[in-house]
Amino acid sequence: MAKRPSTVFVCQECGAQSAKWLGRCADCGAWNSLVEERAPEPANGAAGAPHRYAMAGAAGGARLYAEIEIAQHPRMSTGIDEFDRVLGGEPGIGKSTLLLQAAASMAKSAGTVLYSSGEESEHQIKSRGERLAVGHAPLYLLAETCLERILEEIARIKPALVIVDSVQTLFSLKFQSAPGSIGQVREAATQLLFTAKGQNIPIFLVGHVTKDGSLAGPKALEHVVDTVLYFEGERHHSHRVVRAVKNRFGAASELGVFEMTSAGLRPVANPSKMFLAERPVDAPGSAVLCSVEGSRPILVEVQALISSTSYGNARRMASGIDQARLSLLLAVLEKRAGLNLIGDDVFVNVAGGMTVDEPASDLSVLAAIASSVRNRAIPATTAMFGEVGLAGEVRGVTQAALRLREAAQMGFRRCILPEANIDPDLRAKTSQIAGTDGIDLELLGVRTVGEALDALL
Repeated sequence: MAKRPSTVFVCQECGAQSAKWLGRCADCGAWNSLVEERAPEPANGAAGAPHRYAMAGAAGGARLYAEIEIAQHPRMSTGIDEFDRVLGGEPGIGKSTLLLQAAASMAKSAGTVLYSSGEESEHQIKSRGERLAVGHAPLYLLAETCLERILEEIARIKPALVIVDSVQTLFSLKFQSAPGSIGQVREAATQLLFTAKGQNIPIFLVGHVTKDGSLAGPKALEHVVDTVLYFEGERHHSHRVVRAVKNRFGAASELGVFEMTSAGLRPVANPSKMFLAERPVDAPGSAVLCSVEGSRPILVEVQALISSTSYGNARRMASGIDQARLSLLLAVLEKRAGLNLIGDDVFVNVAGGMTVDEPASDLSVLAAIASSVRNRAIPATTAMFGEVGLAGEVRGVTQAALRLREAAQMGFRRCILPEANIDPDLRAKTSQIAGTDGIDLELLGVRTVGEALDALL
């Protein structure tokens, strides 16, 4: 009688295993997170047996980009133009586009690159490459989801760089569970880590995110890799942001800004100019924030709109800043500045789809709200930054000189900042910063929210 395969219950949040089902994970405390999975079988027991998730007809080896012919696979038409338009579809946020551009560039400069995709065929990747003008480069494409076959191709080609898109589509022959499960993701990440460290090959792993914006898969995945990058953006905005949330080789929270064009992603050398390009002049409810992302200063516009509510409860909506932080700042504005907003709807937005999460944005949010309430515009040549405390005090922030230098170079003439950030050394540095027409940047230090609003409005 054949032995029944053993099973384990694996937590989909932390990866902990249990011999029986539990309503709550004993390790991380998550409820209803344990899923039954088949335990890994010995390697000799699965020899020659096809995996149930293996792609039929998949697998030859990796093919050189230039050898793939896309003329043999023309796109078919349904005969209905509008239906064809929908089937064509718009590109996603662009992570595959960015990685293909990086792979082509690295192939031309560093040597052979292997691009393995479990979501697209070789011909789909080649079609995107033609739009991006990849050209002739030692770039190999592999449409594969089996981890062992990918490792075999890495050993055969010996590339200088490997890109795997995505880790949620991979499966190992050691497990019978579905791709994307905790066991499969953990095994794929671990084996690719051993390959990267053992053969000294940098490997990019593409992963999906959950609805709350966290990385999908076990938490161990974030600890295995050296760097975690988030690719952010909105479909209706042309710019995309690459943000580092973990980096063993550099500063975390670094930011790279790109613009999506018909020819791919184009780096934006001056993000401040792009975010302020369509800023209205002399419009109430608009304030310019001097923010810093990693080591890069960026000027963004914070907009606010205050209107009388038509319902029993006033609404507070925020886009680009934390909703809870907005509620806190509104309470400070009512208590310390005397503005009555309890019966008004409050809408706050960071223009351009940018997300700002540093405390230095507090002063600009309050200024935009007060400007909208009083219907008085903030001067267009004024920028600001500063953290606001519950007592209404304006606290100092880091990298003040870097923020001021960016404001001066963008043509601003006045900056409202915390009094604590003004010292003789900073004034000496600022006096050496001249704007586009040689005029120095005027600094106005404030200690409370009331002083800041009086100076602005």
